[in-house]
Amino acid sequence: MIVDEYLARLDGPEPLSGLELVEPDIEFLIALPGREVAGSGRAELGAYIAGRPAVGRRHHLVRRGNDGDLEMVYGYISEGDGHGTGSFVSVGLVSPERRLARYQSFFHPTFGMYPLPGGAA
Repeated sequence: MIVDEYLARLDGPEPLSGLELVEPDIEFLIALPGREVAGSGRAELGAYIAGRPAVGRRHHLVRRGNDGDLEMVYGYISEGDGHGTGSFVSVGLVSPERRLARYQSFFHPTFGMYPLPGGAA
């Protein structure tokens, strides 16, 4: 799945390599507590990725599914010590070229479907 690979690249040594998996005119929304980051194009998504603090964050996928050109993953985020910091749902619309054309992600620090490592659900 493209969303899986995109998140794995964000967690890797070269987070900006995830941009290879998105369309040049991607539209995106990343909903975080107290703010939303929305935009279009690789440059805007790249600016968001480059601006994230380097905290050793990692996406752990718990569930995934797809239906045709739509992919969805559910998981949690941990930081350097392995402690879960919150849960997320990410959805991607995959283009015929097998790249993300639209991407939407929702993160919440306290509400999740499953208990977080080192914390409560």
